[in-house]
Parts: sequence; structure tokens; C-alpha cells
Amino acid sequence: MSLSRREFLQVLAAASAAGLPIEAGAQAASRADSHFYDLPAFGNLRLLHFTDCHAQLIPSYFREPSVNLGVGEGVNRPPNLVGEHLLRAFGIHPGTRNAHAFTHLNFAQAARRYGKIGGFAHLASLVKKLRAEGPPSMLLDGGDSWQGSATSLWTEGRDMIAASRLLGVEAMTAHWEFTYGQARVTQAVEKELAGQIEFLAQNVKTTDFNDPVFKPYVIRELGGIPVAVIGQAFPYTPIANPRHLIPDWSFGIDEDRLQQLVDEVRAGKGGKAGVQVVVLLSHNGMSVDLKLASRVTGIDAILGGHTHDGVPAPTLVSNARGRTLVTNAGSNGKFLATLDLEVKGGRVTDFRYRLLPVFANLLPADVEMSQLINKIRGSLSRPAGGEAGGE
Repeated sequence: MSLSRREFLQVLAAASAAGLPIEAGAQAASRADSHFYDLPAFGNLRLLHFTDCHAQLIPSYFREPSVNLGVGEGVNRPPNLVGEHLLRAFGIHPGTRNAHAFTHLNFAQAARRYGKIGGFAHLASLVKKLRAEGPPSMLLDGGDSWQGSATSLWTEGRDMIAASRLLGVEAMTAHWEFTYGQARVTQAVEKELAGQIEFLAQNVKTTDFNDPVFKPYVIRELGGIPVAVIGQAFPYTPIANPRHLIPDWSFGIDEDRLQQLVDEVRAGKGGKAGVQVVVLLSHNGMSVDLKLASRVTGIDAILGGHTHDGVPAPTLVSNARGRTLVTNAGSNGKFLATLDLEVKGGRVTDFRYRLLPVFANLLPADVEMSQLINKIRGSLSRPAGGEAGGE
């Protein structure tokens, strides 16, 4: 992003007023930007997570809310913190890139300075960098990805499935995906996602016999460490979305079944040892996840979505058998969460978490993803066959 002459002079004046030589101030800012996405080496596995992108494939200016009301236990605690209160709680300096990403403060001025945010081409570059430089990793999508743009509507999510496959998503859960109807979701899971993206939702069952509709979890080995990812779709889908689109499926939090699944993957079966890490890929919303973490034991981390809360650090929730990290990774392709875990003696012993803003002017646009986006968005007229960006 280029600065106007007036803005450039304002930056120079601010640097001078701070007692910095002009060259030193500019060089310091440039050095900080060049290392913005450098993460110290830590742990032996990495989980990458984004959520609620709502089919936003290109960078945009996205302002965080100035109000986030909490009630009861939620008052004055994450995720119900905004503005200066959020900066103080998480030790973020005002006027910085992170202050702009996580708050509404001085939005217009900061947006001119720091540029647009998000975009799948820039997200793809960040994913590739973090996967190449870090320990063995897995990329998870928290849902609300196939809905939110004209092309996603016209193609019934085919454009976003194509983008997610190219991005390297390995597992996802869902909410607004269900508004394409049972038949379309089933088709997508069985054909377009098969062999690449696991569609996980332990809490979706048939209304007649209470049978599971989707796979509840997937187990992957990352650096020789077995990791279970359990999917939790939005539990109130039939209330929030048209019921006639999903007449044969029931939803809910299903806390008891979730506990059974956690115990099952921990114990192992069929002669296989149990997993050492359990992650819940959730679309409950952060307040529900905080309560769930206090009641269900054995989950190491909840990677959450739905409420669009960009929370810079996890909340540690105690329960009867330990603690669970609860996170929420914002929305609209604005953030990529990185959870590095240190696993020793068959359990998680430490972690490092970063919720990284995807600044378009700091990350190069990935060539392959740019080509796909240009294909998807190349025409603003409704395609006759509804296949833009599809298979």
C-alpha cells in the first residue's frame, strides 16, 4: 500500500517527535514488518486453524466491533472485550499492526496505514510458510466457508471447496454450509471432499433412528504423535437456518456423546493405542465452548468459531480432570491461528498460540491461488451451469 505525501510527512513527524532519527525509525518499522510472521521454533506438532471466512476470497478492510456484550460470567472477560480493554488484557501496544487487527480503534487512519487484510491468495502464502518452517502440521477449517458471496451462492459452494482443497484444508466442520440443503451437502462430502477434506460433525444425527450422519472424528499422526480431531457443527442450525433444508437431520451440543468419543479415542481400540492429543474443531461459539470445556474432560484444545471473535490468546478452562485451551479465530479470512504443542510422555506438556492477522501488504499473493480466484471471480454475471471454480 502506498502512502500519500501528507501521510508520509505525518509518519516522519511522528518518528521525529519520538526522538528517532528518520532513517532509523523507517528501518525499524521495515525490520519489524519483515519478521512479522517469523515464529520461534517450538514443540513437535502444529495445528493451523481458520474459521468463518464466509467465502471472502479477496482482501478487504474489516473493522472489529466496538461493542461485544457479555452477561453473567462473560462480563469483562474474553471474548467480550473490545478496544482499549482488549489491548490491555492481552498486552498489545496501541497504534501497532496488531492493535489495528484486533480492535476498531482509529480504524480509518490505521486502515490507510496497514492496508487490506485477508484474501485466500495471501492466506495460502502464510499457510505454506508456516507449514514449511514449523513442525508437522494439520490445517483445519471451522466452518461457514461455503457461504457469503455471489459466486458461492451460484455454485452452491463449489468455488470455496475448490479454494479449500488448493489451500490444503484437511478437516472441517460446518454451519451455513447446511443452507445448501441435505442433498447438496451429502454430494459435496461424498464426491468433492472425498480423499482430501474430512467433514466432521459428531452432533448431527438422523431424526428417525438417531444415527450419525457424518464422521465424528479423524485421527492423524503428526510427527509420529497420534492426534484426534473431533468435529462439532453449529448445534442450533435448525433454529438459526430454514428447517426445511435439513428436515431429516437433528442437531445439538450432545455433550454426553462428545465425552464418550473423547474417552474412546483416548483409550484406543482394535489393538491400537489411544491418541495423545484431542482437539475439538467447534462451531459452537466461544461462550458455549467455554462452558463445554468446564464439563467435558480430556480435550486439550477447542479451536472455535461461529461468533467471529478474534481473541489473541486462549482461555485456560479447568475441569474435573485437567485444563482445556479455548480459542476463537475471528472471521472473513482475517486471521490464521497457529497452535504449537509440545507433547511428551503421551500428553501435552506446553503450548504456544498465535492468532496471526493476514495482512495483504506483508504477504505475497500465492500464484496458484490467485489464478483460481481470477477464474472464480472472472465474471460477475451468473454462470449458466453453476460450476465456476468447481470440479
